[in-house]
Amino acid sequence: MDKNTVIGFVLIAAVLFGFAWWQQPSEAELKAQHEQYEKDSIAAAKQATAAKVAQAKQKAAQLAAATNDSALFHTAVTGTAQNIVLKNSKLELTLSTKGGTVTKAYIKNEKGSTRYVGHNIADKSGKSDDPDGVTLFDGNDQQLSYTLVAKESNISTKDLYFTPSNQTDSTVTLTAEAAPGKTLTLTYKLGKDYMLHVSLRANGMAGLFDPNATKLDVNWHEKVKEQERGFTFENRYARLDWKTTDGDFDHLNESSNKEENVDDQLEWVAFKNQFFSTVMISKDGFDKGADLHSVAYDKKDQENNKVRYLKDLNAKMKANFDPSGQKPTELEFYIGPNDFYILKDVQKQSTFGKDLDLERVVFLGWPLFRIINRWFTLPVFTFLTNAGIPMGIVLILITLLLKLITYPMVKKSYMASAKMRVLRPKLDEATKQYDKPEDQMQKQQAMMQLYSEYGVSPLSGCLPMLIQMPIWIAMFNFVPNAIQLRGQSFLWMNDLSTYDPILEWSSNLWLIGDHLSLTCILFVGSQLLYSWFTMQLQKDQMIGQQAEQMKMMQWMMYLMPLMFFFMFNDYSSGLNFYYFISLLFSAIIMFVLRKTTNDEKLLAILEANRAENKKNPKKMSGMAARLQRMQQEQQELERKRAELERKRRKL
Repeated sequence: MDKNTVIGFVLIAAVLFGFAWWQQPSEAELKAQHEQYEKDSIAAAKQATAAKVAQAKQKAAQLAAATNDSALFHTAVTGTAQNIVLKNSKLELTLSTKGGTVTKAYIKNEKGSTRYVGHNIADKSGKSDDPDGVTLFDGNDQQLSYTLVAKESNISTKDLYFTPSNQTDSTVTLTAEAAPGKTLTLTYKLGKDYMLHVSLRANGMAGLFDPNATKLDVNWHEKVKEQERGFTFENRYARLDWKTTDGDFDHLNESSNKEENVDDQLEWVAFKNQFFSTVMISKDGFDKGADLHSVAYDKKDQENNKVRYLKDLNAKMKANFDPSGQKPTELEFYIGPNDFYILKDVQKQSTFGKDLDLERVVFLGWPLFRIINRWFTLPVFTFLTNAGIPMGIVLILITLLLKLITYPMVKKSYMASAKMRVLRPKLDEATKQYDKPEDQMQKQQAMMQLYSEYGVSPLSGCLPMLIQMPIWIAMFNFVPNAIQLRGQSFLWMNDLSTYDPILEWSSNLWLIGDHLSLTCILFVGSQLLYSWFTMQLQKDQMIGQQAEQMKMMQWMMYLMPLMFFFMFNDYSSGLNFYYFISLLFSAIIMFVLRKTTNDEKLLAILEANRAENKKNPKKMSGMAARLQRMQQEQQELERKRAELERKRRKL
């Protein structure tokens, strides 16, 4: 590789890992988040106090309603909460008759699998993990209420006690009586996989509502639990996503506290962490003006907690409501894993007849990278996974396949560098008279002229590297979102979806955190090895000022991997392992190409090209032509300056 190739490689690496660095919050942002967290904590305390006062008033109002036979829902504001369980082979949901909503979601693990194992993050050894499944939320972790505006007062479902009926393993009807013959009914039906169908209907209550009140308020809140052993890394993938009825997708910034009032009508809203999500879908859509909030929790403030939380997500929306009861308010919930194909197929269980595109919850990168992951990485990864191949071997095989696909480009890049290497003596001879700084333009032109004669393009070593860049970034987006890696072990790595510590300590150190990841160290080591190897190849092809510039670039190439260590120490072992294997294979390929290239034969081929070009001379083009034109323009400018100077002296 020549200087241009090295520059291209540095730019590619800078873009790739700069993208990772850009995704991480800066120190100022972390400080701002911490300060915001403290402010939010104070505000939360004030809100909690106000909530207690409001709760006391509410209880007093409920007590008054309970003792007032004429008050709406006077029999439903008191009672004893009981739990109702809906379950299938993949999901178990617990509903409470107090509020009539889901209070616990348990995703069942497949027998013999580790994909949906529940991690006890307080026990880093993993001995107390739940092998049977993952508790996505429980108790007050997630809260949902529907508020209806009646003529006399607002009705909130969270204050009502419902009576269950028609109960089976997958269905239940919950009814709250407003008055004799007047009821509010919630009907639940759990599908065969991860879809829950919900219908809310008012019965015989038309006269109790304002005829213009055709909306109900949906207030949905979740404290997203840490599910993986790697708070900082998992927190990057916990966020609030949504899709509009126009088909657009968006999300709240996952690296900072964020609040947004959405101007478009929403089709669904998702509360997600790295590998699991809860998605609320509306048949008629949520009205414009939805108020969405995301607040990031601080790891340091939760270090001694058995359960830690990543984000506090909240969505306040309005849905259609028919007071006459002729048309129910219909919602659906997806509660399950962030598996691309499961999310794509679960749409078939929806009764709404829409293109939900729930698979967009799985972030596969920006458009170009998403195309690569959607139509190449995912199918290949799924094929190898379904064949029962261990995940570590799958990553190696994908790396080998990518190396095979990009080998022609890599070889072309190397051969361009090799051509420049064997031409170095001739370049030295052709440019030795241009040693002065003011002669650099002429020197570059002489070099370009010689390259043109031999049919060599300096940029040909750089462009193939640029072509590979989308693949590297696509894998950067794919691996952390691949739930198939969750719980999978390989060699010394207990879980490919999180870091693999060889050393841990109790407190966070600046830039490093609370551990050292072995795969990250191997990745950095392989990057140093590859940088050293490529630098050795460069020494024989750089001349003059290029050689001096290369000395400076060597330091950059050696320091860059050290910077990567601080960036990737928190990243998953699967991603670091992929980069380690990829760089190792790249070094092997470069070594083999170097050993199998005969410089004498290559030079003979170039001399034959030069002889052929002399017989059939071609007009200078490309960079050589541009340099010649620039030199001519500069010479013309100098001539005019000299002429003006002579005229000035005569005057």
